[in-house]
Amino acid sequence: MKKIIATALMTTALVAPAFAQDSITEFRIGLLGGENAQDRLASNECFRAYTEEALGVPTRLFTAADYNGVIQGLIGGTLDMAWLGASAYAAVYVEDPDAVEPVLVKTNLDGSYTYHSIGFARADSGITSLADMEGKVFAFGDPNSTSGYLIPLVEIPEEGFSMEPGEYFSDVVFTGGHEQTIVAVANGDIDAGVTWADGLGDWEDGYNSGALRRAVDSGLVDMNDLVEIWQSKPIPEGPIVLRQALPEDVKATMIELTGNLHETDADCAYGVAAGDTAGFQPISHDAYESIVAVRRTQIDN
Repeated sequence: MKKIIATALMTTALVAPAFAQDSITEFRIGLLGGENAQDRLASNECFRAYTEEALGVPTRLFTAADYNGVIQGLIGGTLDMAWLGASAYAAVYVEDPDAVEPVLVKTNLDGSYTYHSIGFARADSGITSLADMEGKVFAFGDPNSTSGYLIPLVEIPEEGFSMEPGEYFSDVVFTGGHEQTIVAVANGDIDAGVTWADGLGDWEDGYNSGALRRAVDSGLVDMNDLVEIWQSKPIPEGPIVLRQALPEDVKATMIELTGNLHETDADCAYGVAAGDTAGFQPISHDAYESIVAVRRTQIDN
């Protein structure tokens, strides 16, 4: 699916020609957990190469074992850029409001920039809704995931199902990430869990984009073996963020590169965005104030 990177880098349509950088010596892009490191690196290699060409400095991809690795890398200044979930961005902002700035957001094919937390189970389990989950094991992904933890933690109890282990579900566990949850449910290791998807397109494809679509593309699951049992309200798609302390010319170059990526190399944008996308559009902190408020409440509790 990927275009030949060497050929693509010869074009001038993506960004302005590479320029000398005397203010940075390398550029570091953090990749959130949720799938195995090899797949994350492969999906983003084209973007890494474009970045290196545009900035004229070595560019590295950093694959953390979990979300917190990227969060702490951004707060500590050891990472320059990342695509965060809304909750992960809120975690960074609550700890250090000056660490990063949201600059772009991935859009869906219908132009929206929302997605959903999707609850799912095996199709042969007899589970068709949360009402069938009493006494069964439910799984979250990562405690810093929006769709894999924060939103279902809030919305599912509002529907009358306690998330305290042993009260309704026999147990509530963490798998470590979206891919781990998908595989665990597909293998029958847990009864149901949550992951993320844009909710557009067909279930059989894993929807148009998201962790389910990426799992289908990777050959990990056949969606006919799974069934959706719950869907959250729309969630604002997480932002692409840049380290605030970066030089302004570096920020401008990366915003232009990323904003033009879908138009110039749709295959690369597909990998970066975990599926079909209409591209990346500007976004600001204001879009995430409600998620920041939820994170603050969680901390207070």
